[in-house]
Amino acid sequence: MTTCAFTGHREIKAEHKAGMPNLLLRAINFAYEKGCRSFITGGALGFDTVAAREVLRFRLSHPDVSLIVFVPCLDQDRAWSARQRESYDYILSSADEVKFISESYDKSCMKRRNRAMAEECDIMIGYVGRERSGAAQTFRMASMLGKECYNLYFELEKGCF
Repeated sequence: MTTCAFTGHREIKAEHKAGMPNLLLRAINFAYEKGCRSFITGGALGFDTVAAREVLRFRLSHPDVSLIVFVPCLDQDRAWSARQRESYDYILSSADEVKFISESYDKSCMKRRNRAMAEECDIMIGYVGRERSGAAQTFRMASMLGKECYNLYFELEKGCF
């Protein structure tokens, strides 16, 4: 079975928000047509959250799809707002599998999560507009491992959604 992972920034540009769901749905459908049935997100705010919600929505009409959430540490949401935690809890409870990389935060748990996602996937779909970020690191790792990589950021910049 082929696996698709998502990586992206926590901040989504305001002008990208309207087009993001439609472009993500197209990307999920593209991966599905290539044989992906497992979809991985990193459990972070921003792009990871939007991607997870779109996979869950897609799963309603494609019950053979599974969502796997790779969480860097058990207390990742400790500084999040109540609204953010509620959305996160919904995603975790709706996921088919949740993989915790570390019990508590340490300076390498994010990088280990990123590496695990890059290693596990066959296709990486990103929202990467900055080179110096965890999302860019994950995207580069997947590329260096020979995975198919697609960056939605520039499609949204061009208005292609």
